[in-house]
Amino acid sequence: MTATDPSDRLHELVLKSLDDDQAVETVTIPLAGKSSIADHMVIASGRSTRQVASMATKLADRIKTELGRSVRIEGLPTADWVLIDAGDVIVHLFRPEVRSFYNLERMWNFGDAPAPVAAQA
Repeated sequence: MTATDPSDRLHELVLKSLDDDQAVETVTIPLAGKSSIADHMVIASGRSTRQVASMATKLADRIKTELGRSVRIEGLPTADWVLIDAGDVIVHLFRPEVRSFYNLERMWNFGDAPAPVAAQA
């Protein structure tokens, strides 16, 4: 099923890209109606700084190629925590230790406990 809403299309593309690049513990936090910064926040981990940087770069390229949108990326040089602002979807990519330290899931939990997105076979 393909979403017709631009925000949902972007969200699906983000999740597919992260799944293709073997992101770990991908979580989506719905923000629509709860925050004006975006409709979705996606948080995922990579096993190393190299994987985090690669996932971020590939995701930015895919969004540009498939949706014609440019994104803003912060944190790429060190790749411990990379923030990708794609407008309707904000993506945080972490090394596992850094993700544990900042615990964004708890900070952005609005009473809904987000569950990790199951890997699709």
